[in-house]
Amino acid sequence: MTYRTVTPRSLIAVGALVLSLAAFATLCVTRPVPLADTLVYRAEGAAVLGGSDPYGIDLYGAGVHGSGAYGSGIYGSGIYGTGTYGTAYPPFAAILFVPTTWLPVGALKVVFVLGNIALLALFVRLSLRLVGRSGRLVGRSGAVLAVAAVAAGLWLEPVTRTILLGDIALALACLVLWDLTRPDHALAKGFALGIAAGITLTPAVFIAYLLLTSRVRQGLTALAALAGTVLLGMLVLPYASREFWTSQVFETDRAGAAWTAGNQSLHGLLARLLHTPEPAAVWAVVALLTAVCGLWAARRAAVRAGSERWGILFTATTALLVTPVSWSHEWVWCVPLLAALLAERRFCTAALAGAVWTARSFWAVPYEGEPALRLAWWQQPLISPYALCALALLILTAWHIRALRNDAPGATEPPSRLPGPRAGAGPGRSGAGRQDAGVATYAENHE
Repeated sequence: MTYRTVTPRSLIAVGALVLSLAAFATLCVTRPVPLADTLVYRAEGAAVLGGSDPYGIDLYGAGVHGSGAYGSGIYGSGIYGTGTYGTAYPPFAAILFVPTTWLPVGALKVVFVLGNIALLALFVRLSLRLVGRSGRLVGRSGAVLAVAAVAAGLWLEPVTRTILLGDIALALACLVLWDLTRPDHALAKGFALGIAAGITLTPAVFIAYLLLTSRVRQGLTALAALAGTVLLGMLVLPYASREFWTSQVFETDRAGAAWTAGNQSLHGLLARLLHTPEPAAVWAVVALLTAVCGLWAARRAAVRAGSERWGILFTATTALLVTPVSWSHEWVWCVPLLAALLAERRFCTAALAGAVWTARSFWAVPYEGEPALRLAWWQQPLISPYALCALALLILTAWHIRALRNDAPGATEPPSRLPGPRAGAGPGRSGAGRQDAGVATYAENHE
């Protein structure tokens, strides 16, 4: 089948992308772009090369990059505070950051900005594969959809902040989503997930998801890859590894105070809601309950409802909620979440969720320093929008999936394993895309 190369819709989509990129370039030129996290990665890599301890220096301090290195405001020094902070990444990550020392700072910033924009395009592509629309990318409508999604996704706050900070959140999300959307029989599925967990521990929750959904081989592969990253870190950085795994892994405030506005996890939400910098006991109970319920919902979605897409998204949301510190830019998982809502024609829900991840509502309240601990009850949704929105979507979508099982004919005996490929399915389609037709049909009929 052939398609016209140029159509009104394709021209609009390309025009929107060009305008979006031009506006973003203007933003980068007209205001300071700190790329603070890029400088942190470079400092870690330099510490490895110099034989020093990557956990023993103030990676956010003026002594490393100068007093103006991080700019000001929510993308600059205010979000980090003024204390002495270190990295929260395992030693394996510091080893991977060594190549960042090979380029001058200016060139390194350009590479990170352009690289993150390219990763956004890849993440959109993977999100479409997750929701079962990858086969349409070869057609006109799929290409237009992907281009338009990149143009709009650039202005989602987690994506914007990832680019302006020069963070690796998009790279890690792409690594995890690429691995999880591969067919279950794919060679070494789980390996990339284990590598991502070795760079930052949050993706390790996906290993539990694989094991809970009876993908034991893939889960063990991920565990082996994670163990390999730990072993490599111990061989190259023995002292730093011992310090990290025995002490610093439990210091959740190493990258900054957990109650600042940037932390959109349950930990930050409860700290601000209860007006205490450390709601340890309450957070532990709530986080444990959320982890159990979230993974139960993920397993139910994948195994009982046959919706791999929501199994993965439930797991991602649960991981970000229960992690002690989930900075707002780590919520780039809003991209596949919005794609799933739109694929199921839940347009009102998608519009509301998109507004939450675009509005940057925590700018409307005091977000720097201790004033964030003294906010009134009505200001809490403004400073903790992502955690509250994620909790609401978890409950709402779990109810949709439960209703799907109840409405399905012969649903009294749920399937004991994930559905297999449908007859005649094309080789280019992933298991995630094939397993979600029932959820999409239900949502279309009930929205």
